[in-house]
Amino acid sequence: MASKARKAAVKMTHFKDGLKTNIRAQMAVAGPPLGTQLGQMGINIANFVKDFNLRTSIFREGIPLPCRVSVNPDRSYNLVIHHPTSTYLLKQAAGIERGAMQHSDEVAGYLTRKHIYEIAKIKSQDPPLQMVDLQEICQDLIDTAFTCGIRVVDNLDPDEYQEFLDARKEIIAQQKEELKAIKEAKLLRTV
Repeated sequence: MASKARKAAVKMTHFKDGLKTNIRAQMAVAGPPLGTQLGQMGINIANFVKDFNLRTSIFREGIPLPCRVSVNPDRSYNLVIHHPTSTYLLKQAAGIERGAMQHSDEVAGYLTRKHIYEIAKIKSQDPPLQMVDLQEICQDLIDTAFTCGIRVVDNLDPDEYQEFLDARKEIIAQQKEELKAIKEAKLLRTV
């Protein structure tokens, strides 16, 4: 009797932490890497994929969603899907595809305080941030924006900002060429 209780306790603690990962909306597939992670936890992968894709149908396809999966002792699971990541929302609001390579030296985009406030209202609905003050969430978003190279300003002129984005596209193309040249140089050294 005592040995059965120990085996049950071992099974419960095995799935204690669960899985924390970012999955793109409506794009969960049974293959790696998600399928192998879920398979190790003993979850029915086909049901999980169907459930996840159905629950994320309200989001545009491809948006990265932070997910928390915990497994019950009977191999059923609890799936908690949060709103899109902060960096994704900040880059979308700024109209940029990628952040700055060196955030302290270059500016990738600009946002107003109103943008930050609207994103903070969205993120405050996530379970870990439900009891956090909105001002703290705004400060965290401003810090995250800074690490992405996005500066927060009071006012933003749309015409000037469009000119900035056009100039930024040229800088990004130049950076991509430099990175490509560095990668090719490394490949030549290894051959």
